Formats: sequence, structure tokens, C-alpha cells
Amino acid sequence: MAAGQAMWSMNKIKVLFFATLRDRTGMKSVELEVPAGMTVQALKDKLSSDYPNLKESMKTILVSVNKEYSFDEAAIPQNAEVALFPPVSGG
Repeated sequence: MAAGQAMWSMNKIKVLFFATLRDRTGMKSVELEVPAGMTVQALKDKLSSDYPNLKESMKTILVSVNKEYSFDEAAIPQNAEVALFPPVSGG
């Protein structure tokens, strides 16, 4: 692969929605092609744009990448499984 092509390579990921997030999207999961090296925050921004019903939730959701909790600045690896969870309320 030429050096110039690496910048434009795409990464296929699977995004899983749980609880109220599933209700708001009407889906259990979606497969996306995202730019290689995309961060969790960039994915949250994309999902807020693609699914306006999720916009408010994106501020407080928990994100796991390949079954490990992730921070906004973390890069999403190739073929990752990204799970989105609404905040859990205690009581």
C-alpha cells in the first residue's frame, strides 16, 4: 500500500446499543465504515449527527471497545466491537 493510501484507509466496526440507546435508535447494532484511527469522541460525534435522538445521551454514556471501557481520546482499533451503555442510576 502506498503511503498516501494509508491516510484514507477505512476501519469496519460494529456498534452495539444497549437499554434506552437501543430504544432511541430502534436497533441493536450497526456496522460502520469509519476512518482508521478514529477516536471514541469522534465516533460519539458521528453518532450524534447520524442519530439525533442520541445527541443528549452522548454526553453521559459509557463506551466499551472490545469489552474494555474506553475514554474519549482512545483510538478505535480495526474491526472493533464498540458497545454503548446509558449511565446506570443507583438507588
